[in-house]
Formats: sequence, structure tokens, C-alpha cells
Amino acid sequence: MSEPLNDLDPIETAEWVDSLQTVLDREGPERAHFLLETLTEKARMSGAFIPFSPNTPYVNTIPPHLEERSPGNHDIEWKLRSYIRWNAMALILNANKEHAGIGGHIASFASSATLYDVGFNHFWKGPDHPQGQDLIYIQGHVTPGIYARAFLEGRLTEQQLQRFRMEALEPGLSSYPHPWLMPKFWQFATVSMGLGPIMAIYQARLMKYLHNRGIKDMTGRKVWCFCGDGEMDEPESLGAIDIADREKLDNLVFVINCNLQRLDGPVRGNGKIIQELEGMFRGSGWNVLKVVWGGAWDGLLARDKDGHLARLMNDTVDGEYQGYKAKGGAFTREHFFGKDPETAKMVATMSDDEIAQLNRGGHDPHKVYAAYAAASKHTGTPTVILAKTVKGYGMGEAGEGQNITHQQKKMGLEALKKFRDRFRIPVPDDQIEELPFYKPAEDSPEIQYLKARREALGGHLPQRTVKEETLEVPALSTFQRILDSSGEREISTTMAFVQFLQILLRDKVCGPRVVPIIPDEGRTFGMEAMFRSLGIYSVVGQKYKPEDADQLAFYKEDIKGQILEEGITEAGAMSSWIAAGTSYANHGTALLPFYTFYSMFGFQRVMDLCWAAGDMRARGFLMGATAGRTTINGEGLQHEDGHSHVMASLVPNCKAYDPAFAYELAVIIQHGMKEMVQEHKDNYYYLTIYNENHTHPSMPAGCESGIVRGMYLFKSEDQPAKAHVQLMGSGSIFREVLAASEILKADWGVTSDVWSVPSVNELARDGRECERWNLLHPDQPQKKSYLQECIGGMTGPVIASTDYVRAYTEQLRPYMTAPFHTLGTDGFGRSDNRPALRDFFEVDRRWITVKALRALADLKLVPPERVSQAIKLYGIRVDRAAPWTV
Repeated sequence: MSEPLNDLDPIETAEWVDSLQTVLDREGPERAHFLLETLTEKARMSGAFIPFSPNTPYVNTIPPHLEERSPGNHDIEWKLRSYIRWNAMALILNANKEHAGIGGHIASFASSATLYDVGFNHFWKGPDHPQGQDLIYIQGHVTPGIYARAFLEGRLTEQQLQRFRMEALEPGLSSYPHPWLMPKFWQFATVSMGLGPIMAIYQARLMKYLHNRGIKDMTGRKVWCFCGDGEMDEPESLGAIDIADREKLDNLVFVINCNLQRLDGPVRGNGKIIQELEGMFRGSGWNVLKVVWGGAWDGLLARDKDGHLARLMNDTVDGEYQGYKAKGGAFTREHFFGKDPETAKMVATMSDDEIAQLNRGGHDPHKVYAAYAAASKHTGTPTVILAKTVKGYGMGEAGEGQNITHQQKKMGLEALKKFRDRFRIPVPDDQIEELPFYKPAEDSPEIQYLKARREALGGHLPQRTVKEETLEVPALSTFQRILDSSGEREISTTMAFVQFLQILLRDKVCGPRVVPIIPDEGRTFGMEAMFRSLGIYSVVGQKYKPEDADQLAFYKEDIKGQILEEGITEAGAMSSWIAAGTSYANHGTALLPFYTFYSMFGFQRVMDLCWAAGDMRARGFLMGATAGRTTINGEGLQHEDGHSHVMASLVPNCKAYDPAFAYELAVIIQHGMKEMVQEHKDNYYYLTIYNENHTHPSMPAGCESGIVRGMYLFKSEDQPAKAHVQLMGSGSIFREVLAASEILKADWGVTSDVWSVPSVNELARDGRECERWNLLHPDQPQKKSYLQECIGGMTGPVIASTDYVRAYTEQLRPYMTAPFHTLGTDGFGRSDNRPALRDFFEVDRRWITVKALRALADLKLVPPERVSQAIKLYGIRVDRAAPWTV
């Protein structure tokens, strides 16, 4: 803490303080604030150095006389909160008694129960509320408490509670908020930690976007995001808080549970996390409400006329505060109040038990209610509530405020009895070891009150209620321009995508629902023409004349703009895409988000968010532009993607495609749109698109189904020779495959069938499904995978080539009946031109030819010396290190 300034003239100081108090009494805090800011500005303009401090004293932001009081039945609410605490604890202990080590977290909910209870009882609107549902991002570690409340509401049965974290073979309750596993209950995946805060910010921004574009009225709806103080160390937690202020997200409230502990110890043992977070959020323009001390402190603080207690609170670090709660009232008297003779006097007549009962703000429902009420009414900026709590609150010697608390999965008999007695749970001694769940009778005042509160607020939460909106997708023929040959004109698949998007945007039904999302590379992707026609969304419109106003594709910002230009933030852009991709569920509004990004900075950089998108059943398109390891000229190791399709294969509901030609791209996107907004399937699509210009053929007749399923015969040999091969390829390397087919025939008399393989991942998934069916149905005719249907009747070895690592195509090996050989781009990228890179990674037409000849030689269909001849003819260096060598 900073040292206090020397007071050279206490009398003058007192006069200034008295004057300020007069202004506060007569004209209010707004006038006082204006005068102070005016004086500060005057001093700085006169050259005085006045250091800026974003911190306020370590006390509650809202003084007692300005607190809005809760209208609820406080006695019933305390009972309900106690029952929920007990059931949440029993949920975890029962699970670990049944299966030791299955896990769960007692302490996090124990510290935040009041924070959730007040919101559920008084603030958070459900799906049937006239204004619409509030969106609550629930901290992942508190799920037991959320399940415990749902049990009292009658939404979950005791049998379900008995199956916490046991859901593999029978219905149970997921460990954390997982919409994929509990699609009618959870809305948002908030574990891994840090993802909830950034997704909540972009969710609130999407709601403003939909409102300002006139698509959906969001008046009165708010986003509440709960997170822990330790969680704020995650870069994603704080990385976008400036955006919340810039976008004027007064529909957003963060509630940070400051229990001062992370998993293994203090968050800031040598500092003060609440003060640190206050500085960060206040400096980023947020409205900061600190809820530090409970009502039991109000009398002491009111008597603190000379500020001794306030200074002591400011100077005490979090590591000390943790110790006070863990070691009781006598310890606190000696080591906290005893630091200053004046504060020691203040508690001289208090017992040790009374000192121990001095509560923290996050456990006082009245303080929490006052903060929530203020946050709900605040306009203009987002709000963060910093609530001080005790980790493991109520656990006593079993873990309250202790370093071990986070990992607690068990409590001894005496600890259970103390917990029961503290919260007055009607469970007798002879049943306590059985850890029974407790629920009052359905007609009890408590249950009736609980249900009445949620009914008044519009229904139960959390709740994922999907009211599907069906959009009529344009027919494939609408995109005929893209299905036809480009003639002599050379374009990239990225440009073909932009043309597809321009056609789609003109559709009266789907066009307004398209959400183009770009990080900061719209011009790189050739999308600048959309700046003028669609406008870039800005909550304040455009306050300046753009530098390029005299150009056709000038930079246009608009409050009704359709493009979301996110800047250089892959995590932010991905969070924006997730918000749009889940709009069908959270807002009843189907959207078609297209997030276009540098392929290398998609899955590799934000895989955690890609996984969360799958969990949250997001629908939309990820467009990995400038894709491939050999397609992007000159950029080198960090920019060349050869593995995103492998990473995409890990997300079960992500369908990934690597189209070679414009018509393939059109077929895939049109099919994906039908799946998402007509058939309501919870898939999302990843397409890699390239910046390499070339001509595009017309779509062959009847290939649409094959494109979607993953492969189709692009070119076949009418009169195959004895030496015949099957060539497979995708994306930018497919043209190398076609060239190799010609070389094989012209130079070596080897014929080939050529297969375009837009999706190895879909072929592999189909193969696994077929393999499993055959395993489980041995007495029935065995099925063939789609890959086997395509290749099974063909002759010759199979050579598969892509611009991705071999692991991508190696997925197909188990389902191949013919000899199978792969070429890929394993190894770090390099800076060079395309021919050099394809030679370096051994995937160009010459290498494909040599690989095919070697495969034929292995089968004794050509002499082995042909391979040596080809190596020499094509100038392939045999003494060069492999590209994956390190």
C-alpha cells in the first residue's frame, strides 16, 4: 500500500474536508464528484503532477444509508440457502463415497452460495419473462450448488443427484456446465476457466448488435458472468474487458467471487486481489462495486471517525485475511485489531465469538442485494461486483479458509455435525453418516416460496430452451456462377468464398442473418468490398470521415453495420462467433456466422474455444483462409498451417472440409446451411480456403453427395493399364495430383483414377461407425464404409496427398483394403515460394509420381529401377534431410 502523505496544515485540511462534506450533504455525491474532477483537471493543466489512482478505500462502494434493501422473506431465504448448501455438500460426499476420487468441489459453492441465491430469488429473468431471459455464465466449480437448488425446485430427482459425475452408462449429472451432455439445462460451457468471462463479453455485444440492427429486441435483458478471483489470472478473463467499455455494454454484469484463494493457496498472499481487480476494471471504464464487508462491520466502521480501522483494512494483505478466518476470533483480535491500539479498543467489549462472526460482504444477502440492484439500474458502462467471501464457508475445521480447501472431497463425522448444526439442517445423528439429501415437503412454506420467486421472474434457471427458427436456404442453383467453370480466369478458393457470400447476402431470408466476422484481415481475404455495402458494426456509428472515403471500397462504420470487425484478437473473434453460433438457442434467432481467419491462427490458437463451441452446440462456419503449409508464399514457420484439420477432427461435431474447387466449396456451405437452419443439427463447419489463384472447372454431374460425404471420383481411366493407381488429393495439392496423373501416363505408361477428397475427417468417422456396427453385429451381413464403397472395386495401390501432415490422411488406413501410401507436410514451415515449398515438403507432382511408382514396384507391377530413373529424371535430391528432421 502507498504511504500516506504528510499533512503540513491539518487546520486547512479540515476546512477543505468540511467544505466537501457540506457539498455532499446539500447537493449530493454527483456534485461533489464534479467539483473534485474539476479541481484535479485544473491542477494538472497548471502543471502539477497528480498521480492517478484507480483504487478506492478497502470498504464497500455503497454505504449503508444508500443500500437498497431486499424485499424478500429473509428467514425463508436463509433456510433455503442452508438446505442448498447441505445438499451440494452431500452431492459430492456421496459421489466420492460411492467411487473414491471421482471428484467435485465443495468449497467454491460454499463461498458463493449467497451470491447465487440473491440472483435466483430476486434478479435473474427466466425464459417466460416478458422481457426475455437473462443469460447467466455460472462458474464451473459451483455446479453442485446449482444442482442442489434444482433438486429443491423439483427439476432434478434424488436418483439424479446420486449419479453426480456418473453419466457414462446411465443418465447422470455432468461435472461442470456442459450443454452437450445436459442440453435442456446448461447454456454455457464455462470450464476451462477464463472462457466464461470472454464469452460473456462477446455475448453481451452480440445482443447489442442484434438490437441495433433491428433483428431482436434486447431491452431489459442482461448477461451475468460469475468467475473466481483466481480465474482472473487467465489471459482470456481480463483480455477483453476494455472492449466491454468501448462497446457500452451496460447489459453486462461480472460478479467476481473474491474468496482470496485459488486451488493451492492465496490468490495474492502479499497483496490485495480486490484492489488489484478494482484498478484493472476501473481503469478500463467499468462501474466497480466492491462488496467487502458484511453488515456486522457497519457499526465498527461508523465509529471509525479517525480512519484507524479503514487504514488497517487497507494495509492488511490477503494472506493475513485468509489466516484470520482459518484461525478464529481470538487470533483475529490479537493479529488484526491488535495492530493498532485504537482498533483494539473498538473490539475490547466484543467476545471472540462475536469477532469471528464479523462477516464478509459476499455472505451478507443484504449487501449483495444492494450491489445487484445498483448494477441492474446502472447504464452506460458494464458493471463488475467484487464480492469478498471465504472459501469453504461453513466447513469449519474441515476446510474453511484453508489452503487445502479446494481439493476437499470428504468430511469427518464431527465436521458434518457442526455443518448441520451451523445451518440447522433437520437430519438426526443416526442418519448423518448416510449423507441424506434434504428437501422440505412440497407444500412447505420454503418450497412454495422458492417456486413463487422463480415464477414471478419468468421460470427456472439455468435452462436451455430452444425455440427453433427455420430459415429457407437458397437452392444450390442460386450459386450457379460458382458451380460453373471460371474459364481462363484464375481465382482462389478464398475469392470463390467471397463471391458465394455476396450472393448469399442478397437473399432476402438468409442475407440479413449472415454475420461476417473478421479479425483484422478483411482486405487480405478480399472482403473489403463488403465494408461499404454492409457496413462495419459500431455502437457509436462513424464519427469521422474515413481516409479512403474517395475510394469505391471505403471503410464504413455504422450502428446498423452487419460485419463484426474484431481487431487482432483470435480469442475475441472466436467468442464472437460462438455467441452468434448459439443465438438460435439463447435468443430464438437463427444466425449464419462466418468467421474468416488465418488458418494457422484458428484451431491452433483457440482450440479450447473450438472445443467449447462443440460443447455449446454452436452452428456456423469457420473459414480457415490462407490455408495449407505450402500455399501461402513467404510467411514461414508460424503462419503455415499443416495440422488444423487434424485438430478439427478432435471436435466430434465439427465437420471439416478442404475443398479444391469453387463448386466443392459452394456445395459444402449450402449443405451446411441446410443442416443448421433447416434441419437444426448441432454441427459446425470448418473449411480451409486458399490464396493461390488457378482456374476452376464446372461441377461434374452427380457429385454433390460425394462432396458432402468426403470423396468422389473426379477422373477415371476408361482403359486402365496393368500398372494402375488410385490417386487421392484435396485442397491446393489436388492440382498437383492431377498433374501427377498426367505425368504417370505420359512418362511411365501408368494409368490412374483421381479422387477428390474434400473431407478425410468425414470419411474416417464413417469408417469408424461402420467398423463398430460390424463388430456388434457379427451375425448380419457386414457393411462397407463409404470409402470402401468408392475404392473397393478399383485396382492398384492408393496414394493420398494433401497440404497437411500425414496424420490427417493416415486416419483412413484402417479402412483401406488396397496398399495405402500417404504424402504430407510434416515438419516446421519455411519461407519460400510455392514450388520450392512443395519440393521441400515432398508433396508436389514429382514426389507423387515417384511415390506411385514405388507403390507399383512393391507390388511387382513395374520394375524397381523405374523408381530410381524417376528420382534422377525429376532431380530429386536423395541426400537431403527429411522436412520433419529436427
